[in-house]
Amino acid sequence: MGSVIALGCGLVGRFVIERLIQAGHHVTVIDLTIPEAFHNHPNIEAREGDATEHIADLSPNQTVVNMLPGRIGDFVRPLLLENGHNVVDLAFTAEDPHRHQAIAEANNAVLLWDVGIAPGISNMLVKQAYNALGPLDDISIKVGGNPCEMDDEWSYMAPFSPSDVIEEYTRPARVRIDGETVEVPALSERHDIEVAGFGTMEAFLTDGLRSVLDTIPCRTMKEYTVRWPGHIDRWVDEGRHMEEEELLAAWTFDSERKEFTWLEVQASNDAGTRTTIVQDTGLNGDGSMARTTGLVTAACALLFIERGPEQGCGLAPGVHPPEGLSAEAMQHIMDYMQREGVAFHFD
Repeated sequence: MGSVIALGCGLVGRFVIERLIQAGHHVTVIDLTIPEAFHNHPNIEAREGDATEHIADLSPNQTVVNMLPGRIGDFVRPLLLENGHNVVDLAFTAEDPHRHQAIAEANNAVLLWDVGIAPGISNMLVKQAYNALGPLDDISIKVGGNPCEMDDEWSYMAPFSPSDVIEEYTRPARVRIDGETVEVPALSERHDIEVAGFGTMEAFLTDGLRSVLDTIPCRTMKEYTVRWPGHIDRWVDEGRHMEEEELLAAWTFDSERKEFTWLEVQASNDAGTRTTIVQDTGLNGDGSMARTTGLVTAACALLFIERGPEQGCGLAPGVHPPEGLSAEAMQHIMDYMQREGVAFHFD
């Protein structure tokens, strides 16, 4: 049995922690509020309170899963790396964690970041396309986690921190157009798309490409978030003027409401086109976004715990994006997700 530190236990965090326990590992959970069931579990040590205060009390050289909201997720990274921790990082931050490269190398530590569905699996699929086709002409990523049916309100539930959703809608989107990386306003290029089984939805640019802008040779690349029609109109008219607490209430996740996660990654050049669709509608009471995001995070954490970052993932000390994983590790993660019931359709 191994041990791991979990920072954060929201919807995705709880799912990841449960998978780590099921694999037989001991988990120290740190968050402001921890579910009662975790307090009473024999394989969990619950430490309630400010994560930054508890980090100082951790023994060095452990595996840590950073699942904190983006606004504090980057603050803890140097604290962890300075103590030699190997970090599987899900925090969706504006800051590029590669700025901590020197700290990681000096302390023989590894940080693997953006280990979710998109960014995360999307990066891995792009890297696989590049390996198969060579330098690419076009990359298009579309992703969304939404209720299966529209409603008269927001037609949306936040499966992770609403502050991170707000960041998606407000942070400028970095894209590449004809070989040049540029910033455009989030929510640009709104257009209708057809999602098989669900009908017409709306896609718009958000800042999800992140590391692939630097690691994958491609002339044009963009990432779009997908929502039901009307959602962004309401955000523009009302949401951007609301307090975060109001949005938290409006976007509360309802575990009784059926929802789905859908990802399409398309990459092409003169040699051909590769299209992959990843889809999930939840299983056994776990929501689709918690599953698709959490399974990636859990698979990476298990590789770190059971094999180590170098042997299990091909990662030397330093800071690495998902596409930096070895081909074997990427395939292992995708196989793990498919065994858990997430659908991958390759074309």
